[in-house]
Amino acid sequence: MKILYLLRHAKSSWEEGVDDHQRSLKERGRNDAVLVSNYIKDSIKKPQKIVSSDAIRAKTTAKYFKEALNVSDADFILNPNLYDFGGRSVMEVIKGLDNTLDCVMIVGHNHALTSIANMLGDTDINNVATSGFVEIHFNIDTWEFTNFGHTERVVFPRDLKSKEQ
Repeated sequence: MKILYLLRHAKSSWEEGVDDHQRSLKERGRNDAVLVSNYIKDSIKKPQKIVSSDAIRAKTTAKYFKEALNVSDADFILNPNLYDFGGRSVMEVIKGLDNTLDCVMIVGHNHALTSIANMLGDTDINNVATSGFVEIHFNIDTWEFTNFGHTERVVFPRDLKSKEQ
């Protein structure tokens, strides 16, 4: 059994006048990352590794989840191949994961994450929202055979905010 967590980076700013790779999180993005990470931390299996895009907005989002899930620095990896919007490079990273790992979180970007969540999972997701978390289970022993799984959980900030009201 393999468990894959897909996490889209939190809401980022377009107002800074910096290169796309360097965009930081908006306050709403930081708040949403804290909200989702705190919501899931006691109800999911702790990932053995968090692998994040090296873009500032993804890396910052991933750090909120790293802290909430108590993942060590050694198990927090930045991978520039996850700075991918189509999904091909993300799938290569997933299929190339070390088979000793049974539970991994991938932090990246849309449209790649929505496409992959729909391709690999069995729940139709129109759009993985910013700070959106998707958990998919696979009945496999090797990541290379990550093809069809069961979408176990989908958590979006808007769903948690509506519960608070």
